[in-house]
Amino acid sequence: MPAPVSQPDDPALLRIDGPIATITLNRPAAFNSINLAIAQQLEQLAAYIEGADDIRVVVLEGEGRAFSAGGDLQTIGAAAEAGTVTPVVGELLKHYHAFIEILRRMPKVSLSSVHGSAAGAGMGLAFVTDLCIAAEDAKFTPAYAKIGVSPDGGSTVGIVNTVGSRRALQIFLAEDNFTAQQAHEWGLVAKLVPAAELKAATRTLAERLAQNPLAAIAGTKSLVYQAATTPVKQQLDAEEHKIIMAMNTAEFRTAVKKFTSKSK
Repeated sequence: MPAPVSQPDDPALLRIDGPIATITLNRPAAFNSINLAIAQQLEQLAAYIEGADDIRVVVLEGEGRAFSAGGDLQTIGAAAEAGTVTPVVGELLKHYHAFIEILRRMPKVSLSSVHGSAAGAGMGLAFVTDLCIAAEDAKFTPAYAKIGVSPDGGSTVGIVNTVGSRRALQIFLAEDNFTAQQAHEWGLVAKLVPAAELKAATRTLAERLAQNPLAAIAGTKSLVYQAATTPVKQQLDAEEHKIIMAMNTAEFRTAVKKFTSKSK
C-alpha cells in the first residue's frame, strides 16, 4: 500500500524518513484540539504505519504553540447545546480510540514529542504512547474534572499503569496542571530537554529506538502491556514464545555474531 500523501491543510500530516514516521497534529489555530476530522485522519495514518514493515518508530508532535489542547470544545459544546452529544462524541471517540488502540498494539515504538501545552485528551495522547520526550517548559493539564467530565482519549490507559491509582486520582481530581519536571519524576516523561532542542533530541532518540529489531520491539511491547493482568505461568509462556520467535530471525543471528566476535 502506498504511503498517504499529506496536504498542507490536512488536520494531521504524515512524514516518513527511513524507519521513522512522524505524525504532526496540524490544527495550530485551534491548538491542535481533536475534532472528528483529525480523529479520522489519525486512525487512517496509524493503520498505514501499522502495516508498513519498514517503519519501526512513529513520532507524534504538534504544530504551532501547543502539543494538543484535547477535545474540540467548540464542537462538543455545540453538541451539548443541541442535545446531540451521544452521537457526535460517540463518533469522534470511535475513531480516536481506534487510533489509540492501533498505537498500543502496533509492533513499532510510539514516541510523543511534547511542547507547550498538553491538556485533556492531548495530555492522554502524550502518555498513551510507549515513550514521551518533552520540552522542559511543557505543561500538562488534566482539565476533565474542572468541566465536569471523566477522562477519555486513553488518558487512564497510559497514566494509571505508570503512576498507580492513587497518583492518577491526584492527577485527574486534584491537579490544575503539572510541569514536565513533575511528569518526569512520576515516570510519565522519559527525557526532558530545553525547548529549543526538542526537535533535534526527538530525532536522536527516534533514531536510537529505530535500531531495535522489529521482533524485539513487537515482543517487548506485547509482554510489557499484558504483564499487569496476566497470570505468572501464562506470562512466562508468552516470554518463552516471544524470545524464541525473535531468536529465529536473521537480525538476531547477526547481532549475536557481532557480540561474540567482540568478546573473543
